[in-house]
Amino acid sequence: MADLLDRHEGGAERPIGYPDYGRFVDVVQMDKFRKELCEAEEQGAIKITRDRGLKSDQIKHVRLEEPALLYAMLKRRPVGELTDEATGRLLQGLELPVQFEGSLATLRASWSRGREWQGFSLGDVDRLRPAFVMAQAILERRHAGLDYRTFSRRFSGDSKALERLEGAVVRILGGALELPPTARPRDALRTLGLEKFAPPMLLSGRLDLDTAELSAAAPLYFGIPPAEATRLRFRGQPRYVLTIENFASFHRHVAEADPQRSGVTIYVGGYPSLATQGALKALAASLPADVPFFHWSDIDPDGVWIFRTIESSLARELRPHLMSVAIAKKLGKPPAERVRQPSDVGSSAISDLAAYLRHPGANWLEQEELDPTPPEV
Repeated sequence: MADLLDRHEGGAERPIGYPDYGRFVDVVQMDKFRKELCEAEEQGAIKITRDRGLKSDQIKHVRLEEPALLYAMLKRRPVGELTDEATGRLLQGLELPVQFEGSLATLRASWSRGREWQGFSLGDVDRLRPAFVMAQAILERRHAGLDYRTFSRRFSGDSKALERLEGAVVRILGGALELPPTARPRDALRTLGLEKFAPPMLLSGRLDLDTAELSAAAPLYFGIPPAEATRLRFRGQPRYVLTIENFASFHRHVAEADPQRSGVTIYVGGYPSLATQGALKALAASLPADVPFFHWSDIDPDGVWIFRTIESSLARELRPHLMSVAIAKKLGKPPAERVRQPSDVGSSAISDLAAYLRHPGANWLEQEELDPTPPEV
């Protein structure tokens, strides 16, 4: 009977249960089973259907008729009541922004069906509450300038809470902020400026760092902390600036497509962190307006998101490189799973590709499938 209620809470209107007579220990246990079911039927909570012929004394199956009566018999509270109570405790003292209502509705829908939400059940309210607190702090940009653990300690009282709750935090923020469609939670938070340490930004080109003449040493590429980007000096005006999502494509481009270092090529580390976005903005501000900026990513929703993120950071025109509808149609393939489509990007150099990728039959393409070529300046 408890199983009937579980399935009812899971969405079945009038679930049916079949007895497993082979699992009864003895006749005494079987008689007790029949007696309890008959009492429930007498009260109108369930409907018993018996077998025919020689097995007419056996119960064939049981159908739930009146859930409220069965709840009372089993002295069990409906999951809807428990959900209301749990969410009340979850949000006690919090004034959540309207942007979180979608995530909260999804949570309530899961709990009201007896399911977990992001791995958290009705009994996990105290463990989940810090996720809403931290998500609100991030939405209000109170995380600015804080590393992962300092932020976690300041807003949850536990320096490792964010690491345990990052999936839930990102899911809550998903209704309020545009995050990378398929990124891992930690990568998504990195794009908002929450990271343990900013990864180095790799650069190739005729560049110096303050008085250090790196251009004379002519390394294939070198790495600096993003915050040090203001110390970069250009040895002559580059023909272009190209940011690249994938490390293999970055390495091949600087080695094969631009061995003379006529341009500046930058590896942004996949999803560009907030620190990397700031560094790109500083570089863009230091170059003349006639130096074109390009970006090369996978042709998929994440690639569109990365392009748009960098485009927004630069405050100048950004052009797609080897990212076009024509290339997708010619060389791409339908994805195994369309996890998420790119949103409407509005007025952008990538808007045509974003619109194409929203079509059900659109092809996707990983940039490693393409040989590097210099941007068309």
